[in-house]
Amino acid sequence: MSEEKLIRGLGRLDFTAIIINTIIGAGIFGLPAKVYAQIGSYSLIAFLACAGIIALIVLCYAEVSSRFSATGGPYLYAREAFGPVVGFEVGWLYWVVRVTTFAANCNLLVTYLGFFVPGANDGAMRIAFISLVVLIITVVNVIGIRESARMTNFFTVGKLLPLFIFSVVGMFFIQPGNFNFDIVPGYSSFSSAVLLLIYAFVGFEAGVVLAGEAKEPGKTMPFGLIVGLAIVAVFYVLIQVVSIGTLPGLAASERPIADAAASFLGPFGAAFITVGALISIFGNLNVGVLSSTRMLFAMSEQRDLPRVFEKTHARFKTPHIAIIVTAVVILVLTIMSSFLTAVAIATITRLLVYATTCGALPVFRMRETAPRSQFTLPLGIGAAVLSLLLIGWLLTNVDFAKEGLAVLVAVVVGLIIFAGFRLVGRSNNNANGETEEL
Repeated sequence: MSEEKLIRGLGRLDFTAIIINTIIGAGIFGLPAKVYAQIGSYSLIAFLACAGIIALIVLCYAEVSSRFSATGGPYLYAREAFGPVVGFEVGWLYWVVRVTTFAANCNLLVTYLGFFVPGANDGAMRIAFISLVVLIITVVNVIGIRESARMTNFFTVGKLLPLFIFSVVGMFFIQPGNFNFDIVPGYSSFSSAVLLLIYAFVGFEAGVVLAGEAKEPGKTMPFGLIVGLAIVAVFYVLIQVVSIGTLPGLAASERPIADAAASFLGPFGAAFITVGALISIFGNLNVGVLSSTRMLFAMSEQRDLPRVFEKTHARFKTPHIAIIVTAVVILVLTIMSSFLTAVAIATITRLLVYATTCGALPVFRMRETAPRSQFTLPLGIGAAVLSLLLIGWLLTNVDFAKEGLAVLVAVVVGLIIFAGFRLVGRSNNNANGETEEL
């Protein structure tokens, strides 16, 4: 259905740019210091371990996504493999995470903006900047997928260029003595560090939600997922190497990349990286709106939400109602809190979403009626099982007393919405049937 209402304007490069933008947000601008404070130079190994775990999950996504050409991503996979209830929960929780993450990152964007505009994070000026950011992104997303893709491509270059310069130039200023592998971290510290770094690698799943607007989605999505993650992983490892090698006080830094850049590029370096952070976050916000609104569209198409969310603009062919509703929610959430963090539920929720997609891989392989895959992962079932085991391992490091409760509340709210909408829909159908009989 989405093929008739949306424009297939995303090519392989566009989709790769989207994947990069969804992964590289604000996390990499702060995590190098936090993970180094936990396990020192072994943080390099933690980055590689995290990249390996995410790579397995991404490969599972590559095969499963190649079976579908409609909008919806993880929601569609879960619905097809495990039924409408699980599918709805995946779609609902994903939308919640994207909206609250936008609110958190938008506030962070305004905070970074304070580096250049004093008072940007206070009072009326803060509200004005937040409203302007939301308005710009909303307008671009309503105008069309090609315009949104162009913005995404621009911000991808804009965020990678400062990080590339930081990595390449910084290599010439590395002090080998800053690296120390004498003290091996304990199991708990290392696993906690890997879980922390998950924040820097998540987000790729937002791209596959846009399958209904991709050219040759069965080939485009696997390509973008694999190439995008590979580029991000290389950048992350290089950034950590330079951060450790050029900044002796890395563990205590609040802005590690900016502080490291200042050590070998001076004040200009700090300002340059801060601009990169602003561009990175803005690009991430744009893709956040793009994917969250398409999730509402997909759930409406499948009749899990009111049909109004699947309506598309007559001229621009975009789900304008879903975009406007999401924008209003985002604006309110962002203004209501100085820093609305989604950390409490984002990691658990995303890992659960990842688990449903990895679990769907063997289900589809064994189901004769499943859509045909255009990308087949070698030893795919083994990769899916290993991914599920690694996800389970990561979840053992989560504080369920706090974060688990937040996820449980979100799940219950989702069930209430699902049951309520099904009940109303059934009543309307009965009423229509009675009318027709009369």
